[in-house]
Amino acid sequence: MAETENTAQTPDWKDRVLEAALSHVPFDGWSETTLKAAIADSGVSAGLARALFPRGGIDLAVAYHLRGDARMRAALAVADLGAMRFRDRIAHAVRLRLEAVEDRELVRRGTTLFTLPQHAAEGAKLIWSTADAIWVALGDTTRDLNWYSKRATLSAVYGSTVLYWLGDDSPGHQATWEFLDRRIGDVMQIEKAKAALRENPLGKALLAGPAKLMEKWRVPTVPDDLPGRVMDRFR
Repeated sequence: MAETENTAQTPDWKDRVLEAALSHVPFDGWSETTLKAAIADSGVSAGLARALFPRGGIDLAVAYHLRGDARMRAALAVADLGAMRFRDRIAHAVRLRLEAVEDRELVRRGTTLFTLPQHAAEGAKLIWSTADAIWVALGDTTRDLNWYSKRATLSAVYGSTVLYWLGDDSPGHQATWEFLDRRIGDVMQIEKAKAALRENPLGKALLAGPAKLMEKWRVPTVPDDLPGRVMDRFR
């Protein structure tokens, strides 16, 4: 029991450094300068902080994004989603994710960082992880190609909404929520068109070959292996 209590009281050193960094990011970005300032402000030893964030500012930015995903998941876990249409559940999840941000400048600085060629792949992976977290929280159980298509589509919706939100000065970000609703509406129209094509005899014939090929696609089995491997070897 004593050991359990001690573990519960152990400080989260990573979160402490990250929290100390936030006030510096608007001025110095997610950078080495910010990490140095965070180390000084947090009281965490430089050796431990650099072990927690070995790549410096980029690891701080990644940790901040993942913390936002965790807060969104926690909010979704207690949200009353039962009375909502499914499209409204998705919109609500994206809204919760954006409302988890303390200061838009933190995201603006992160967006700038992840558009750099050397970090673009990691930025895309983070957006994918957010889309995956939303689908999992909403109870998605698909294990075929739809697993990929759902996350790819939501990644595009989320990414475009973030960019719109960064420049939105409307009261309560109302323009952003309307933009988000339009994007989800566009996706719903595409899904309806796909369903109609699958039900059409000619459409079934056209899709027969690709559908057989896509049966080989598999989703990742390791949680952090996102977006996963495209497909197994053909046999």
